[in-house]
Amino acid sequence: MKILVVDDEEDVKSLFEQKFRKEIRSNVFEFSFAFSGEEALAYLAKHPSEVVMILSDINMPGMSGIELLKSIRTDFPAAPPQVMMITAYGDSKNHDEAMKLGADDFLTKPVNFVELKEKLLLVNN
Repeated sequence: MKILVVDDEEDVKSLFEQKFRKEIRSNVFEFSFAFSGEEALAYLAKHPSEVVMILSDINMPGMSGIELLKSIRTDFPAAPPQVMMITAYGDSKNHDEAMKLGADDFLTKPVNFVELKEKLLLVNN
């Protein structure tokens, strides 16, 4: 399953590669990374039907994760990826807005990687 992780913190890449090392080696998951909402949209434009899941931070400079979600749901309806929003803030405003815009799930930071792995495996089956 191809997963696009969108987060302005670049250390997220090494963290995901470390936490999912076994699944990456056995080709269960393939991760790509974008460090802004704009970069994520450019990636999706080049690979429109490859990405099955997007894990997006909400609070990013420039385009927020909420704005990215809105754009994904508008611009990529033919091959809609599942979108899981991730935020350091568990406030209900972000949660409600993300769900209203079509988010499939919502996680808070620090990410519980055991729970995330279980959710991704469910989507993959």
